[in-house]
Amino acid sequence: MRIDTRWATANADGIRRHAAELAALAPDVILAHGASTVRLLLQATRTVPIVFPVVADPVGAGFVDSLARPGGNATGFMTFEYSIGGKRLELLKQIAPSVTRAAILRDATQGSGTSEFAAIQAVAPSLRVEVNPVNMRDEGEIERAVAAFARSPNGGLIVVAGAALQLHRDLIITLAAHHKLPAVYYERNFVAAGGLMSYGPDYVDQYRQAAGYVDRILKGEKPADLPVQHPTTYELVINLKTAKALGLDVPATLLARADEVIE
Repeated sequence: MRIDTRWATANADGIRRHAAELAALAPDVILAHGASTVRLLLQATRTVPIVFPVVADPVGAGFVDSLARPGGNATGFMTFEYSIGGKRLELLKQIAPSVTRAAILRDATQGSGTSEFAAIQAVAPSLRVEVNPVNMRDEGEIERAVAAFARSPNGGLIVVAGAALQLHRDLIITLAAHHKLPAVYYERNFVAAGGLMSYGPDYVDQYRQAAGYVDRILKGEKPADLPVQHPTTYELVINLKTAKALGLDVPATLLARADEVIE
């Protein structure tokens, strides 16, 4: 087996160039991470099979006709079900019971942020938390929005999936610490870098399942016939050092449920 690899960045022109190069090679299958990569690959080819291990909303993005019957040359695995947004708000309230206001930081360029906010908004009244969407595009906008939100007490953050949020990961973590805002993130690397807590899919497991789809395609099956699947494994990660810095006493029940505790 021959494997050709291209490393994408946040630069759309770079991704577009790599997509064109890979399509021209006419491989048996392409594995592509994230909506920004899949979108440009589908512009480059509608014949080469594409498997994505991580995409938030493949139907909404137009990558597939439906989850059960993708219909085209792409299939794979979703990042999460939108209802997980409500679970993140519940976790924020558990680790920081004083929170009555939550800013939902989302990538303004991705519609998935709107859908997850709707799920968070649905459970907010039962938790007695006021939620506010905050669209983010660049560093200046992030700094201004978080600073403005932090002027009032009892605030917390929920950071939803998006390329812009990942790009500005360290800035968001720094701002949360500076303004003493407990935050729940969508994946582990934020917590490893100093964030408080994350709840999201196990990406290693996502890639393992994607490898199964690659194998089936190499054996003759078509992406159009392989259903898009939701994650089957979610992980809860807590950073105790960050919790201590924020003056939070993490409940023993929450620690017992954690898949990983960073000390």
